[in-house]
Amino acid sequence: MPARPTPQEKAETLAWLRRISGDLATATIKRLEESLPWYADMPPARRSAVGLVAQAGIASFIQWYEDPQSTPWIAADIFAAAPRELLRSVSLTQTLQLIRVTVAVTEERVAGRAEDLRESILLFSREVAFASADVYARAAEARGLWDARLEALVVDSILTGEADEELPSRIAALGWHGHGEVAVLVGTTPPQFDVDQLRRLARKLGVDVLIGVQGSRLVVVIGRAELPGRDTTAEELPFPEIARRLEPGFGAGHLVVGPTVPALVDAGLSARAALAGFSVAGAWRNAPRPVEADDLLPERALAGDTVAKATLVERIYRPLQAHSADLVTTLWSYLDNGRSLEATARELFVHPNTVRYRLKRVSDVIGWDATGPREALILQTALIIGSIGTEVTRRRNAGMRRPGNA
Repeated sequence: MPARPTPQEKAETLAWLRRISGDLATATIKRLEESLPWYADMPPARRSAVGLVAQAGIASFIQWYEDPQSTPWIAADIFAAAPRELLRSVSLTQTLQLIRVTVAVTEERVAGRAEDLRESILLFSREVAFASADVYARAAEARGLWDARLEALVVDSILTGEADEELPSRIAALGWHGHGEVAVLVGTTPPQFDVDQLRRLARKLGVDVLIGVQGSRLVVVIGRAELPGRDTTAEELPFPEIARRLEPGFGAGHLVVGPTVPALVDAGLSARAALAGFSVAGAWRNAPRPVEADDLLPERALAGDTVAKATLVERIYRPLQAHSADLVTTLWSYLDNGRSLEATARELFVHPNTVRYRLKRVSDVIGWDATGPREALILQTALIIGSIGTEVTRRRNAGMRRPGNA
């Protein structure tokens, strides 16, 4: 344990430190240029800012040596000289390297002067290191809170369909890596929600996510992403499979996958379908988890979802009608007769094999198989809604042709 200096010795040491402080700063800057390549590559303005921080650190040490009780304001005193941009351009690791170089230069210069001075330098450098970590931690925390608010705003804009010209810049500010296709997941928020774990799992699956927590509802926007360190030759998983693997990150209850859309700017379409499906998923007693929003088209249509009605007409009724009237007639008869081939054949005066052939053609044209109970419900709902729309249109056109309405 070094002997404590007398007041006279300490005063002389302080005076000496003040005299050499300029030389210390110059020697420190020279050592930084020699030993830290990233410092030499910095723009002149930033190198100057780093030099100011080094000078402020030396001045703070002199003040601290005179009054060790001044520790609480170390960080504010040193980093006040740096512009705010410096915190974003110089990492915590680089800051610690700066401290190490500054301490090494100071130790070399004061070697042999006084043992207590060297110990004071070590104590002060420790305090500065902890203060630096605190500054960066606070900055990271503030950035995290800002990112969370911005992410919630972006997700809300997608859900409401109120995308504006600022949406792309907001998404870019979040560091979104997604490109191409996008889908939206809607489920419940778990009691202990670990957002970081969900992000890590998504990245392993080759997708990036935007996450919005709206009370008990959890909304996740999924986009394909080219992430560093991931095998780019790996096969891309379909979004329903990705949703299945992300399912443990959601709370109990239904989990609905919206349809795939070409880009993030179209995510509102997927979001509206997923939200509509989530609101009626309880009407399907054996709904899987996750369930695709398009598999809930009958329930959504019955609940008044105009998008579901239009989807049923555009993807089922009109393609069948345009392909062949026989397919529509056969499908109607098959569904009305309880999916009985024989009863359908008798009604249509054809062979059961003809019914089988036509049902296969129905499946080829629209992609749904009428022989399954769930898909039969979807097809029957499409026929009903399509017929209602056709009948209403026909009556309206007939009314417009009457002489009294001319």
